[in-house]
Amino acid sequence: MNKLFFRLLVLLMSLSLIGIILVQVYWFNTSFKNNDEQFKFHVKQVIGNVADKIQKQEAYNFYDKINRIKDSTGKMPQKDEITKFTYIQKNLKTNKTIVYSNSITAEDFKISPTFFDKKFDSEKFRSFSSKRVTEVYNDNSVDKSSVSKSLIPDVRVEKMGNLDVLDNASFEIYYKDFASVLPIQDRVTKEVLSKLIRKELEESGVNTKFEFSIYSNNLATKVKSNDFKYDKDATYSIPIFSDNEGNSKYQLLVTFPYKKKFLLSELVSITILSIVFTLIILIAYTSALNQLIRQRQISEIKNDFINNMTHEFKTPIATINLALDAIRNPKIIDDKEKVLRYLQMIKDENKRMHAQVENVLRISKLEKKELDIIKESHNVHDVINDAVEHVNLILEDREGTITTHFDALRNTVLINDVHFTNVIVNILENAIKYSPNIPEIEIFTENIKDMIIVKIKDKGLGMSKIAQKRIFEKFYREHTGDIHNVKGHGLGLAYVKRIVDDHNGQVYVESEKGKGSTFIIKLPLIN
Repeated sequence: MNKLFFRLLVLLMSLSLIGIILVQVYWFNTSFKNNDEQFKFHVKQVIGNVADKIQKQEAYNFYDKINRIKDSTGKMPQKDEITKFTYIQKNLKTNKTIVYSNSITAEDFKISPTFFDKKFDSEKFRSFSSKRVTEVYNDNSVDKSSVSKSLIPDVRVEKMGNLDVLDNASFEIYYKDFASVLPIQDRVTKEVLSKLIRKELEESGVNTKFEFSIYSNNLATKVKSNDFKYDKDATYSIPIFSDNEGNSKYQLLVTFPYKKKFLLSELVSITILSIVFTLIILIAYTSALNQLIRQRQISEIKNDFINNMTHEFKTPIATINLALDAIRNPKIIDDKEKVLRYLQMIKDENKRMHAQVENVLRISKLEKKELDIIKESHNVHDVINDAVEHVNLILEDREGTITTHFDALRNTVLINDVHFTNVIVNILENAIKYSPNIPEIEIFTENIKDMIIVKIKDKGLGMSKIAQKRIFEKFYREHTGDIHNVKGHGLGLAYVKRIVDDHNGQVYVESEKGKGSTFIIKLPLIN
């Protein structure tokens, strides 16, 4: 996968993920706003219903009280005919005359001033009734003057009844004029108001805490709940107790302190699902991206490995070819000492290539779990000494030294001596290879609880923090300028890690660039 395509793929995946998250955020905001609008609509309906019911209840109580007082006075009301209407129609074909008359009568009731808590002498309330008469005269000679002389009609229909429309209009005028002068606490109590608001909210499905207050000309009155606080975003208002001119000095305010929490609770289930699915997508995306990056890194590392392997095989192969050509030289073939030296060179180079192949095969077998590791009881100090012997020739060639400090009193562990020797050898070879000056290596052992700690310290190049985290990965090598200046394939420490893990141990490194490295191995002791 080329770099441009890889970057384009990552960019498209990232944009898609960001787009999904933005769509989810937009959907959530839109749903929240819609819920807020629905909430506002329901609340406006509720407080409108409350205002109507309070006013109707007040009017009903007032009307009922007046009727009971009117009925209890025992006095006949004064009647007064306030209007009369007469209509006459003649039919020339049938010689009939139809006379229709409608009269409206008002009954005045005087009510004691104690009812109103006023100092007036009395108050008058009117009740209206209607009298409707239809007369039919068969005599064609009937006219307006004769009708007024009380002629007896051939047919007479008379109807009477109350005029509810006029009564109601008259009563509403009386009631609103009277109620407008009463203090608000005498018109409605906070208990009645609270109960009514709660009932209306429950019927509308708004089940959240509320507080209320009645304001008079923008000032709070005594009719309010204990914890009422005005909040611009959560308080709704409506005029109540309008007068005969349609004006009102009172406002009913209802606030919802947990409005946002209530609105969010309606979205919580779908929001949680949305967040869960988004997180799944995010995790899957992150994992996929991580795998892509790792695969790309592994691909690059493998390419480095192939280049290193090719380079390292070329050198011994070239050396072997040169040695063989030298042996075939007639001047050399008779010199036994030179022939033996060239044969030894061929053997050494062949051994070196064989060791490289063995490292690759060992790692492959470890990954496939085909490597048989039989563990037995061994002395760690003996294994370390064997490993030191294996690297002595390389060490002498570099004029280096290895100093041991065996302070562990208990040193018997369950290990495979061959593989564990290879572990120590790999670490020591690295310490020698990565020491630009004369190698100086120290090996320490100590006991901590039921563990033995092996520390291998060098004064070499050291390594960066990034390298310390990745040093045990297969094929990984920290570049030191020229990639071929130190031989290796990045397999030795991967092998070390696998073997130590298989022995239920731990291995890690402490290092500082330019000051050397310390490899630490922890192994459980045999109790």
